[in-house]
Amino acid sequence: MAYYEHVFIARQDITASQVEGITADFSKIIEENEGKVAKTEYWGLKNLAYKIKKNRKGHYILMNLDAPHAAVAEMERQARLHDDVLRFMTIRVDELEEGQSIVLRSKADKERRGPRGEGRGDNRGEGRGDKREAR
Repeated sequence: MAYYEHVFIARQDITASQVEGITADFSKIIEENEGKVAKTEYWGLKNLAYKIKKNRKGHYILMNLDAPHAAVAEMERQARLHDDVLRFMTIRVDELEEGQSIVLRSKADKERRGPRGEGRGDNRGEGRGDKREAR
């Protein structure tokens, strides 16, 4: 079987539980066709680069798949028919990514660093005077 990464964007006005339902439906399609969903990640509600079907935001979901082409084709067909799915993209990869995707890793890094400007307080100009005095 082949490895795939499938990302889809769901409408902004549905709830997170409805997004989980859509993801479960797609997972069921893959499993019924002798495939396997290795990982599912919810990336959150993000701004879109441009409006899609009058939506400015969308729920982003990543699915890592180990499935035959027929299973992926059926899932894509169902995604085209689903009213809540704005866009999707499936790519074939050589191997599935272990651990968190780069999107979740960068999100965790931002949360760990804290809000912007933190730690820049009064010491911004330190060290400048030393260079002038050393001349």
